[in-house]
Amino acid sequence: MTGVQIPLSQTTESSEVAVVNNTVDASHAFYIHPSDIPGMNLVSTVFDGRSYGGWRRAVIIALSAKNKLGFIDGSLEVPADTDLKMKRAWSRCNDMVLSWLLNSLSKEIAESVLYSHSAKVLWSDLEDRFGQANGAKLFQLQKELNAVVQGNSSISAYFTKMKSLWDELDSLSTFSACSCTCTCTCGAKKKGFKAHQDERLLQFLMGLNDTFLGVRSNILLSAPLPTIGQA
Repeated sequence: MTGVQIPLSQTTESSEVAVVNNTVDASHAFYIHPSDIPGMNLVSTVFDGRSYGGWRRAVIIALSAKNKLGFIDGSLEVPADTDLKMKRAWSRCNDMVLSWLLNSLSKEIAESVLYSHSAKVLWSDLEDRFGQANGAKLFQLQKELNAVVQGNSSISAYFTKMKSLWDELDSLSTFSACSCTCTCTCGAKKKGFKAHQDERLLQFLMGLNDTFLGVRSNILLSAPLPTIGQA
């Protein structure tokens, strides 16, 4: 059944959404599309304890596209007991999101969060266990990054591997050299970003095959050093 668009004047102030004949407005987060089913997979790869940052990003994008992000960030709280229709709608959507998340986890991890009573509780559990930037995780990522070389890979495949590790490191990094509270006026942000990009360019060049020795030398003689894309 498709949603029925109802003028705001006909909605209640407490629920902020129209529910007529048990049908939720299609623009609201409590609306479930006919194609949304409990057995659906939110992302293409299940999370097995590795690369949490990339999996987390994919889940957030998928839930945002479905207008269900509020069920994991806590912005959509359980409606009051006095509004039974809205409470049922929230419960139905919460269970749907719970099912999607469980389908996106490996069997072992899914079993550990199976009895979470809300999508928010399940998500918070995963964040506490896998989302913290601990030293062991940073060490492992940096170790993988230092071991990456081009070898028999194409330039594109080699760069893609390095970029995926860089992106995951960035998602865990909390370092900032700039102390400006709003718009940076000290120049540290710009200088820090350039140094960060230069460091990654050097990492990329060090892993290239010796057939690119001449190209690498020309790039290193550039002043200032180009971006990786320009290189």
